Amino acid sequence: MKLVVLTGAGISAESGLKTFRDADGLWEGYNVYDVATPEAWERNPELVQEFYNERRRQVLAAEPNRAHQLLAALEKDFDVEIITQNIDDLHERAGSTKVTHLHGVITRSQSDLRPDLTYPIQGTEIKMGDLCELGSQLRPHVVWFGEAVPMIEVAAKLCKQADIFVLIGTSLAVYPAAGLIDFVPAIVDKYIIDPRIPDVKRYKNVINIEKNAVEGVAQLNEILLNAR
Repeated sequence: MKLVVLTGAGISAESGLKTFRDADGLWEGYNVYDVATPEAWERNPELVQEFYNERRRQVLAAEPNRAHQLLAALEKDFDVEIITQNIDDLHERAGSTKVTHLHGVITRSQSDLRPDLTYPIQGTEIKMGDLCELGSQLRPHVVWFGEAVPMIEVAAKLCKQADIFVLIGTSLAVYPAAGLIDFVPAIVDKYIIDPRIPDVKRYKNVINIEKNAVEGVAQLNEILLNAR
């Protein structure tokens, strides 16, 4: 049975990572449009590079939480596909083996010329002057505002194949990721885990778990394993 899970910032927040866009529109004190757009990179690449170097250090210092671990453990009983909006690698470090990163992953770099040319980062930093094999500057492997989301079609196909769908810690406010739930078949059960349930009234077979990620995934595990 295929269990497709879409995760957002809420699951990483419980590992101590700040959400990408807080209520004040800032990320770690920076306006997101000053550090997360192609225009910001053209305007001040040094600032953008250092911003992500610091975020990478935070990610590497963080640990997967119980929600990440429980999702990984579900692979014993289900064909689990994780689709994440998050740029950290906490799902992988918790043991999940099939993870689709919609917005890239901060532990890799990419060519400034070709987004599909990516490399693992040795250590915590990308330095100005670090070049890809084409001679272009390396930048974080992160999808910025205004850029295409290369994995969205892969994610949509997975959602169409879901026997069970789970949404964790996302407000369904950022597109195109927010539209993935539309690809899930109407007859499929859709579990929504969040302290503030987003507007999903138009969908059928929705089960709301109005809790944070750790508590909510623990409850989900009990429901799924007892139903087998």
